[in-house]
Parts: sequence; structure tokens; C-alpha cells
Amino acid sequence: MDTFLEILKYVLPSFVMFGALYFVMNRFLETEHRKQLMVLRKENNNVTTPLRLQAYERLVLFLERISMDKLVLRVSKPGMSANLLKADLIKTIQQEFEHNLTQQLYISNSSWENITQAKDEYLKIVRIAASQVKSDANAVDLGQKIFEIMVKLDKSPSQIAVLILKKEIKQLF
Repeated sequence: MDTFLEILKYVLPSFVMFGALYFVMNRFLETEHRKQLMVLRKENNNVTTPLRLQAYERLVLFLERISMDKLVLRVSKPGMSANLLKADLIKTIQQEFEHNLTQQLYISNSSWENITQAKDEYLKIVRIAASQVKSDANAVDLGQKIFEIMVKLDKSPSQIAVLILKKEIKQLF
């Protein structure tokens, strides 16, 4: 029994020291890991922040390019039929959207949904206006019908989506 107590007298402090050392080293390593993560996040923010800002800029430009007041004037040509203008408007909206699809990586899901909704609203407006003009109507008639529908709206789909993007940018900075 004496030998057991003698051994315990030497082994017990070793175990206590080992436990204390393990606890201290574990805390130290966790702190270092957190520091490294913070440095990585800071470096990552230095890279992603300009990309995110560029994405917001491109999406605002997209929304401005598909707004009906600008798009109808840009796409319509003298002597164009309403059906051709409708097809060109839909095609242009889809192409602009597809050109900016990758920007969704840098914005929130809700903002992207609002941008998609704005695009869909514009497509809907074009289709509704086209259904309200005669089949032999010209582009001017369709353009006027589109503008009539747009005037009835409180805010255009682009304006709503841009406001949401601006709000999101303010939250980032």
C-alpha cells in the first residue's frame, strides 16, 4: 500500500499538470484559429466587396435598361409592326437578364427574387399591351399602350427593385 501511495504521489501531480497543459494549449490553439479566421475573412472582404459593389451596379444598370420608357424607345424602329416590337422587347429583356444571371451570386436571395420579379412584370406588361392592340397595329400603337399601362402603376418594377438594392447596399456599409 505504501508503494501505491508513493507512486500516486508522483503520478497524480503529473496528471494534473498534463490536464492543465492540455487545457491551456487547447485554448491557445482555439484563439490562434479564430485569429486566422478573422484574417482570412478580412482578406476575403477586400476581394469580395468590390465584386459585390460591381454586381449591384450591373443590376441597377440592367433594371434601367429594361425599364419600358427606355426600352421601347431603344428597340422600336420606324415602320415596325406591333408583333415585331413585342417579340423584340421580350427578346431584349430575356437577353439582358441572361447577361446578368451570374450577378445573383453577390446579392441576397430576396433582392434577386425582386429583380426576377421586375423582369417578369415587364414581360407581363408587354404581353398585356400586345393583347390590347389590334393584330395589324404598328409599333407606335403598342408603345403607346405600354406607356398607358406604365402610367397606371405607382412605381415601375425597376424603381421598386432599385430601391431594394439600395437598401441592401446601405446595410452592407
